[in-house]
Amino acid sequence: MMRLQKRLAEAGVASRRGAVEIIESGRVKVNGVVVKQPGFSVAKEDKVTVDDKLIEKEEHVYYLLNKPTGYVTTVKDDLKRRTVMSLFDEVDKSQRIFPVGRLDYDTAGLLLFTNDGDLAYYLTRPEYDVPKTYLARVEGMLTKAAIKTLKAGVKIDNYVTKPARVKAVEYDTKNNSTLVEIIIAEGKNQQVRKMMETVGFPVKNLTRVGYSFLTLDGVERGSYRALKIHEVKKLYGDIKKI
Repeated sequence: MMRLQKRLAEAGVASRRGAVEIIESGRVKVNGVVVKQPGFSVAKEDKVTVDDKLIEKEEHVYYLLNKPTGYVTTVKDDLKRRTVMSLFDEVDKSQRIFPVGRLDYDTAGLLLFTNDGDLAYYLTRPEYDVPKTYLARVEGMLTKAAIKTLKAGVKIDNYVTKPARVKAVEYDTKNNSTLVEIIIAEGKNQQVRKMMETVGFPVKNLTRVGYSFLTLDGVERGSYRALKIHEVKKLYGDIKKI
């Protein structure tokens, strides 16, 4: 037996979190009967449909995209803005891939895509410690006091961020700015921007350059590549509970 949301995730319909929304909206049937409980148990032989289309377990695929700014991280956008899906070839996005987490419209860099709902679930859950590395160009000369505060954790949106690894990479005295490397284990909405704003150094531009052990090496802005089998295994292997 398997939970219904896990069955949808394994079939590449959506991440587990997305599967919950699909189920609760009444779009899923089990043996012809609408089921709205994500935890509903289904057997291997049960027929599960989404929007009356039978789902089957798909071969999992994994991609690493170097996202440009000016794209929204979503599969579809009601406002008709450019989405990250438009950067993929038709044959690749036909595999029903979806982004793992998101990057803001004005943030560039490393973004993962897959139809493996389990991996997406593990990588985006707050209880898993998956490091994400950013390079931020901020206004002003970043101080040692600000770095110390960021490392300890700062309060944003009514919560305190986990300790971060922070260092000043380059000081640009001519343009009064600092290039900062910051590594966080969370991935909350606009977290890096809010953290830097809190300590008084607003972000001018932001790029995610690392996700766990993965980097942007060899992937030009706007391009993508398939992950290698050993990289996928390492992603699963590196996921550890805090």
